[in-house]
Amino acid sequence: MASKLVKNAVGRLVPTEINGKEQVPFKGIGKYIPKGKKAAQPIVSSSQFPSNGNKIVGSLKEALIQAGISDGMTISTHHHLRNGDLVANELFKVIHEIGVKDLVWFPSASFPCHEPIIEYLEDGTINRIEGSMNGPLGKFTSQGKMKGTAVLRSHGGRYQAIQDGEVHIDIAVIAAPTADPFGNANGLYGPSACGGLGYALADYRYADKVIIVTDNLVDFPAMPMQIEGNYVDSVVVVDKIGIPEKIVSGTTRITKSPDRLLIADLTAKFCDAAGLIKDGFSFQMGAGGTSLAFGNNLHKIMKERGIKARFAVGGVTKYLVQMLEEGTLDYILDAQSFDLDAVRSMRENENHKDISIFHCYDYHAKGNYTTMMDIMILGATEVDVNFNGNVVTHSDGYLQHGIGGWQNCLHAKNVILPIPLFRDRIPVIRDEVTTLCGPGELIDVIITERGIAINPRRTDLIEKTKNSGLPIKTIEELKDEAEKICGKPAKPEFTDDIVAAIKWVDGTVIDVVKKIKE
Repeated sequence: MASKLVKNAVGRLVPTEINGKEQVPFKGIGKYIPKGKKAAQPIVSSSQFPSNGNKIVGSLKEALIQAGISDGMTISTHHHLRNGDLVANELFKVIHEIGVKDLVWFPSASFPCHEPIIEYLEDGTINRIEGSMNGPLGKFTSQGKMKGTAVLRSHGGRYQAIQDGEVHIDIAVIAAPTADPFGNANGLYGPSACGGLGYALADYRYADKVIIVTDNLVDFPAMPMQIEGNYVDSVVVVDKIGIPEKIVSGTTRITKSPDRLLIADLTAKFCDAAGLIKDGFSFQMGAGGTSLAFGNNLHKIMKERGIKARFAVGGVTKYLVQMLEEGTLDYILDAQSFDLDAVRSMRENENHKDISIFHCYDYHAKGNYTTMMDIMILGATEVDVNFNGNVVTHSDGYLQHGIGGWQNCLHAKNVILPIPLFRDRIPVIRDEVTTLCGPGELIDVIITERGIAINPRRTDLIEKTKNSGLPIKTIEELKDEAEKICGKPAKPEFTDDIVAAIKWVDGTVIDVVKKIKE
């Protein structure tokens, strides 16, 4: 950890060094332009691999030893199995048995199911996590118990960090619902089917060693090849990689909360009044209950008026699939399937495409899909009167969530946050967010059950909706209303110890999370 702190472009004090590596403070949107060449895997020869194409080894332990696992390495995993993942916990149990220490765990996301990994953070097997820290892992980190400093990146920021060489993956361990002995793999079939495997693209293309772990081995070739076996070192077959009902719930449902339904209704009406719902538009929405309710309202408007969207990016649920199958949507670009209908649709419908984070979120690419999107529906744990957003900590200061694709999505044409005015009687709109994850200049509209605030920068949206009859208010008015109901919340207290750094999409440091003062 660095002793020197500097003020970045959004006024946050951030370190110039983290975990012994020099850092660039956030310079502003689009202000940091990197130089150099992308990272690459070591050169190998096919003569080093079995001529019959069979890369199966007897166990995960054997695969790790064969990959040369040693102290201080960076080990990556992906999160398509979500809260049903059984591979990451087993992975670190095996590593602990081998006796390797001081590792960096580099997941694309973590979930409450990964709470057992705390044991390996405590005993020194893992030095730190560079990835999301949900639930118990977040609390552990906020209490200052992790040896190294955590680093949180967006999904696109993770890809950027790998391709730019900021993070070098020594061994990628990829859970694959279907694989063949050569290492070709996909997530479309098998008892642990999860849809696409796009979050693992950077891992298998840039890691020194790649291990596939599957519970559904098929004869060569496993088709489609979402992961290409020419990048894979070994294949491990196990009894079970995931718990199906926790991988894809099949029960993702529209909210029943009257307040949340009202927020969803106001969001659809706002998009309509602003002229955003028109032939050929594009959109992205989450899989939460409010977002799904918005999507349902959007679909009704589109069907009534014969409007057809060109593409939607997901997080995909049955509601997007329904739009595709009913002809109100041309293409689904799917980086993660959230229910069984989405998995089925990806298998069956050629217009339901599996994509990787490289395509839609990588900021150091030659363009990405997000900037082309017309409507972006996102959430937040907090926003402030300057429209800055927070998604990683709650108002109590505890680290509870990953960034996900949230930061990357802020680059869409119209970024809309349908959020409640308060949660558990704690106002969501603050004077200043506890942790700044996204600058207010990129957040266009806040929609609550008690009114809509449009960023003053968006004079076009203000003009289009001024006679709409919608409850348009200033963000200060919404904040005051929440505080009249709930009172003004106390700020959390922190020590000076930095427990986590928040990266922006370009790899610069936008904020930090400090240890909670107990």
